[in-house]
Amino acid sequence: MEINELTNRSRKIRATYHQLELKQDGHAWTSEQDALAFLTDAGLVGRMVMANQGSWPTGNTDSPLDYKIAECIWWLSTLADSNKIDLESAIANF
Repeated sequence: MEINELTNRSRKIRATYHQLELKQDGHAWTSEQDALAFLTDAGLVGRMVMANQGSWPTGNTDSPLDYKIAECIWWLSTLADSNKIDLESAIANF
């Protein structure tokens, strides 16, 4: 998937989640709330990797590691977009 495809797909997914947030919280999440949600998922990735390597007890997880990593990529795309960062340029300049 190309970066621009990722960005466009992320926007569509985010719009769907905003609708859920409106029903649940009465407002769409802010960029700060998105960042906190990303950090939570990133922490889960760390624990899942540790479990895969045998240094953290395994437990029941709602999603597999590959899904959680993909979700973190989606969060990063969403955060870049909401903060007016061109993800393709940011990656190229890294």
